[in-house]
Amino acid sequence: MKRCTSILGILWLWCFPAAGLANDGFGGLSATGLQFGKTDSVRMVREDLLLSPGKVEVRYLFHNDGPETVDGEVIFPLPPISLAELSQTGFALDEKKLRTDNPVNFTAKINNRPISVRSDRIAVVEPPHEQRTRARDRYDAPGKEVTAILREHGIPLSLEVEEVRTLLARLPESARQRLKASGLVEIFPGEPPTPLWSIVLRYHWPQRFSPGQDIIIEHSYDPAPPGGIFVWPAQDKDLDPYQRELIRDYCIDASTRRGIVKRLHPPGRGEMAGTGMAVFLDYVLTTANTWKGPIGTFHLTIDKAKPSTILSLCIDGIRKTGPTRFEVEKHDFTPTADLRLLFVSPLGQ
Repeated sequence: MKRCTSILGILWLWCFPAAGLANDGFGGLSATGLQFGKTDSVRMVREDLLLSPGKVEVRYLFHNDGPETVDGEVIFPLPPISLAELSQTGFALDEKKLRTDNPVNFTAKINNRPISVRSDRIAVVEPPHEQRTRARDRYDAPGKEVTAILREHGIPLSLEVEEVRTLLARLPESARQRLKASGLVEIFPGEPPTPLWSIVLRYHWPQRFSPGQDIIIEHSYDPAPPGGIFVWPAQDKDLDPYQRELIRDYCIDASTRRGIVKRLHPPGRGEMAGTGMAVFLDYVLTTANTWKGPIGTFHLTIDKAKPSTILSLCIDGIRKTGPTRFEVEKHDFTPTADLRLLFVSPLGQ
């Protein structure tokens, strides 16, 4: 006999024998590792995590300490992608990628062998912005699912906004008003309806953890983080409230602030002095706490891609190991917060 438990928000189905922008910017996606339901049998022996603005790579070593085989469906979700934001701002993923079934180029390996990964989509109406201030909020509680009502009206779960708006405009007036009443569209005179839902893309595959055995799971994808124009004053006394929030949230210490000033205020910049580009990469790390015990060894590598880019984040013990690389290693590590990375570059780089 098998017992199966579905854990909503964590997005793991355990089965075992009985005995989770501004107008001058561009939207994007936060990043996460694999999300699992709570287990008292499977231990994360090691996690090697590489973060950069253009790539996330993770290698896990797991061990099943229990006496029984643990079978489950691993589900890797992307955060919701808002169709309204796609229609109103630029996005870190271009339209060509958004039209594909795998827009972030997600791949996975088990014990060094590539595996086939399935994908599916759901539509949700996200909570208000003030209710999802942390990156993990968009994974743990993405919103109210509305897939069924869209299918009822023949609306595909597409990220091609203009295609969706055209189909909405062809619906009978009664159907459009029903969708409006449900909070799914905005309707303005003389324009096709604007969709207000978001699409959650989920990758998944079945996974077995045999008793007493190690297993290596690797995955990689293109995170497509948000970003945009970044402005920073030459002196701390001129920092505005938003810039002071960035100092708090990304632990921008005095040395890092001097580095930003050096990059963004070179001689001869004139009116563009203090202006650069920023990328904000959030990585949901606390999902690792669903495994048995702490992470045995956690090794983080950050590659900022270009030597001229300034990196800032909140983590103790990080050291520079190359022109663009930073590393930190922790043992018996229990994450208490998620990672938030700020990359600042001069304009044109």
